[in-house]
Amino acid sequence: MAMHRTSLRSAAALSASAVALLALTACAPSNDTSAASSSGDDSGTVSPGVLTIATGEPAYYPWVLDDAPESGEGFEAAVAYAVAEELGYSEDEVEWVRTTFDAAIAPGPKDFDFNLQQFSITDERREFVDFSSPYYTTTQAVITTEDSAAADASSLADLKDFRIGAQTGTTSFTAIEQIIQPNEAPAVYNDNDAAKLALQSGEIDALVVDLPTAFYLTGVEIDGGVILGQLPPAEGTEGDSFGLVLAKDSPLTEDVTAAVDALREDGTLNALAEEWLAEATETPVLQ
Repeated sequence: MAMHRTSLRSAAALSASAVALLALTACAPSNDTSAASSSGDDSGTVSPGVLTIATGEPAYYPWVLDDAPESGEGFEAAVAYAVAEELGYSEDEVEWVRTTFDAAIAPGPKDFDFNLQQFSITDERREFVDFSSPYYTTTQAVITTEDSAAADASSLADLKDFRIGAQTGTTSFTAIEQIIQPNEAPAVYNDNDAAKLALQSGEIDALVVDLPTAFYLTGVEIDGGVILGQLPPAEGTEGDSFGLVLAKDSPLTEDVTAAVDALREDGTLNALAEEWLAEATETPVLQ
């Protein structure tokens, strides 16, 4: 890890030196190609000397505490700073920005170096963005309310006659279609806030989210919230693997992946999951 960590910081230092040199040689011809090359950051980050990390708005517990990723509190906020440290960036060299879920995985340039808001790694998404190796693997879960018609459901078959919703573009939505296969088309929402309100108002009978988010919504956000159970993984998979999202062909992808791998190997990722996501291990699987 020392090699890739040093290479990023050294590149940033060289970039800063190049800028200083330009200031001393302002009389150079305007078509000097060195002027164009030195305006960027050789480390590959979107801003010289800074690691720009993105997450959603709002960002929920247990992923981010109190919608304040800069605190480093919450699983994904803590992972982000651990990755930054592996890359050689101190906390005061990290800048946070916010994006929607869909914008982050859409084609085109990005205003972040990497983004984390529970993006499941899929081949379809790989066509438009890069992913790091997984930093967490989870399952999907079905939640409802105590007064919902779905409150007594205890199997996949029980769920088929209910109206079930999920956030658009997520593996939660895919899980409804592929695993539950309800008789009525799933309801789709722009974000989990809208889906939560639909559940509370009775517009839908149940909602599918990743398991840690299910604990948060039922324990904090939704009065009388109930977790009916986890969904079994889709055939041929072991669950949803979350990866850091980077721009397609980002020069940082290899180093960011190496950082995530190092954190997995030294036990940091497991320790952070135990700290922030321990509840997610004791929920029955719906069959």
